[in-house]
Amino acid sequence: MADLNSAVWEGLRVADLTGVLANALLGGALARARGFDPVGFAVPAVVSGLGGGIIRDVLLQRGTPVALTDYTYVLTALAGAVVAFLLPVRGRVWDSAFPLVDAVALGCWAAAGAQKTLELGLGWLPAVLLGTITAVGGSVTRDVLLRQVPAIFGGNTLYATCALVASSVMVVFASLGHATAGLVVTTLVGATLTRLSQVRGWQLPDAYAWTPRIRSAGLPRPRWRPRRSGSDEQTPARRRRPRRSDLSRRSAAAARGRRPGRVAGRRRSPGAR
Repeated sequence: MADLNSAVWEGLRVADLTGVLANALLGGALARARGFDPVGFAVPAVVSGLGGGIIRDVLLQRGTPVALTDYTYVLTALAGAVVAFLLPVRGRVWDSAFPLVDAVALGCWAAAGAQKTLELGLGWLPAVLLGTITAVGGSVTRDVLLRQVPAIFGGNTLYATCALVASSVMVVFASLGHATAGLVVTTLVGATLTRLSQVRGWQLPDAYAWTPRIRSAGLPRPRWRPRRSGSDEQTPARRRRPRRSDLSRRSAAAARGRRPGRVAGRRRSPGAR
């Protein structure tokens, strides 16, 4: 049993480091798009790969964050920054490999965040929240650092929702006394949901999609409708101003302060009618 637990934790560690490397490469790719120098590559890469775990450990107050005590994490993130600085991160291999690695990392980070929270004796709600923060905290911090709206706020496929579901699965398995099996199942659930949302384009509806539509059947009809652009309808509050073409020549001459019988540049003869 001890060998099984150690094997599970070792596998999760490999998935964790792989996710750190992938997200560090993504941070480096964003830095390349903005033309940053080596420092500009290193900071987004480290924040993107390690930000979620550092935020979790600081909130849990369980000592120094793991990313600062285990040098493997920092070195892995810096390696991703170096690779992104030297080589352009793009192409068919990157487009097909990164979504899969990122999905596995999300499930792994959600499982680790929820499990570490439960180990400290906290309840299910903090475990779900910190599991989600562990999975998405790095990407949110990176986007804010680069002065752009975080991707999880809308317009993209499901990400934070997948982390929330995966963290909930981990809480259920831990409450049943199967924490080790929960780590594996949670990682698979988070990875599967994330990958399916990427392939099928699953998104949460925005605020406009949730706006209730008032049915006009049960409401009294208004006596007038607001004037639309290009329409000749008039509203009681403001009437349409008469156009110049609607005025007669005599009215136009009177509006300009001229005599009706006088034309500019010509004087009317006395005998003319």
